[in-house]
Amino acid sequence: MISNIPSPPRILDSCQQRPGRAKTHLSPSFKAYSMELQAVMMAAGGGSRMTDLTYNTPKAMLPVGNRPLIWYPLNLLERVGFEEVIVITTKEVQKMMSTDLKLKMDVKMKLDFVCIPEDEDMGTADALRHIQPKIKTDILVLSCDVITDVALHEVVDLFRAHDATLAMLMSKAHEFTETVPGQKGKKKAAEQRDFVGVDQSGKRVLFMANEVDLEDGLSIRKSILNKHPRMLIKTGLVDAHLYCMKKAVVDFLTDNKSISSVRGELVPYLVRKQFSKARSSPKPKDDTDEQSQTKSDNSPNNELLISSRDDRLLQLAQERSCWNDHHGDMSEAYHGGKLRCYVHIMDQGLCYRVNTIAAYIEANRLVPKLLFEEPAVHPSAVISERCQMGSDSMIGALCHIADKTSIKRSTIGSSTTVKEKVRVTNSIIMHGVTVEEGCNIQGSVICSNAVIGRGSDLKYCLVGCGQRIEDAAERTNEVIVGTDQLMEI
Repeated sequence: MISNIPSPPRILDSCQQRPGRAKTHLSPSFKAYSMELQAVMMAAGGGSRMTDLTYNTPKAMLPVGNRPLIWYPLNLLERVGFEEVIVITTKEVQKMMSTDLKLKMDVKMKLDFVCIPEDEDMGTADALRHIQPKIKTDILVLSCDVITDVALHEVVDLFRAHDATLAMLMSKAHEFTETVPGQKGKKKAAEQRDFVGVDQSGKRVLFMANEVDLEDGLSIRKSILNKHPRMLIKTGLVDAHLYCMKKAVVDFLTDNKSISSVRGELVPYLVRKQFSKARSSPKPKDDTDEQSQTKSDNSPNNELLISSRDDRLLQLAQERSCWNDHHGDMSEAYHGGKLRCYVHIMDQGLCYRVNTIAAYIEANRLVPKLLFEEPAVHPSAVISERCQMGSDSMIGALCHIADKTSIKRSTIGSSTTVKEKVRVTNSIIMHGVTVEEGCNIQGSVICSNAVIGRGSDLKYCLVGCGQRIEDAAERTNEVIVGTDQLMEI
């Protein structure tokens, strides 16, 4: 059954609200998710692994398929029925989103911006701690750089069915095939592998460790193996940075300020604490020394804060049910544990974190599959009839494409001018770029407002924002950026 549920097309900040309502088509079951979960988007990251692209443009606003990167996770939330999302970001991103008329028309959800202090180095767990007063229910946290076509209910259903403390999304790691501009002769840095231990169902997370943390090989605690003697150790997985969490976890963070990162610290902590021995009783209430402000990993109060929130009715139903989550012993379901972590691993479909230049290039190549309902050429673009354009290319708004041009497997940003006899192949050209007559651009990324001089030949280059390439230039595998940017790097 499909119902029409109105949602307000407005962006909410401390200064203004835009009135108005529009209809959207949602499933009632998805609607229920948005009522029991608050959506939180992390959009304050600086893109430290792709600084050549993010020097002038925040990562959240990088164009992917002629849309800001942040639009993709926002659209994912909106399609499943969320009507409001808390966006943790910077003032710069808030300003850019608030003035982007197309984004405001496309996103009907209410965006509640929370700008983090620019003078503080806040991690993702710090950011959740910062918004704790706004959190009234369990939460769905996701990063602004995730692009996926996952059926979101797969993650949420795990969270609900098992009354989990944490449910996360992972996918198989991708091997990027495209040449990264400016990396000729550079060896690709080896990614540190994650080891993820799951039960026989492949859903319950029992163990997590990163290769860099393993000094003397992989060791598994006896307390885990006693309860789960059969464990599958998986590698080659990528954490999508999409999590369902109990509200109690956010409350826990407010009392444990030593945890700064969700992925690096909080998630491994929760996985590990599933099999910690329960404490008999908490400390007396009158114990108010300084240690209570920063509780350690072994503090009994920590365990109580996270795991003592079970609904009594659910607990009673579990006690009277013959269902069990495991085989091989007579122990009760979940071995009596109240802190439970689960994962949905995508075997098929599209799931990328756009946090490197290689991932950015791959995302631009694949997003037309997500935007199949939209025209490849914007209606306002002016394209010569003598232009050869492949079906796997996209042309943005207000572009001017001249005669005798060839555009294949490329994305052309808005307000870009491509003059006569230009060939663009397998490249990304952002908005406001001018490509003079007779140029050949192959496997390159041209950032906003750059000018490519007449007759230039660029192969596998990255041209920074506002850069000007001289006429008849021949560049191969170069990163061409301003001197101030080089000093910043």
